[in-house]
Amino acid sequence: MPRTARSDRKPTAPGFTEPAVAAVFDAQPAAIRRQLLKLRTLILDTAAATPGVGGIEETLKWGQPSYLTAETKSGTTIRIDAVRDKPGQVALYVHCQTRLVEQFRELYAGALGFEGNRAILVDVDKALPTGPLSHCIAMALTYHASKKPAGRRTRV
Repeated sequence: MPRTARSDRKPTAPGFTEPAVAAVFDAQPAAIRRQLLKLRTLILDTAAATPGVGGIEETLKWGQPSYLTAETKSGTTIRIDAVRDKPGQVALYVHCQTRLVEQFRELYAGALGFEGNRAILVDVDKALPTGPLSHCIAMALTYHASKKPAGRRTRV
């Protein structure tokens, strides 16, 4: 069965539905492209395996491949790209006004690299630390869902 960028709780893979997104990957040097494709697959697979996330929309934001929980609005946008001022590294970006990177640091300071309050950094010549990354991705994809109140309280 072919796998697509839209996650309907099925496994996913490198099939692109948006030619502009595919073009961004194609424009990268080979080592960067390979690591970005691995990150992309991890994002889509994690989304498919995480309850409450629903379908993922793959698009471009600021010229970067971006992954949105458009169906459920359960999470914050994840973007991936090469790091311009750090050759040999790619980044997984989350919204800088969340506490996500702070939480990622608390959990995975020894296993992951970080940039400020907005990114996880990954070397292109090393294996992806899939366990920690998958957990961080799941946290981002459920960020809004985890902040919703349990229910309305009524006064009597």
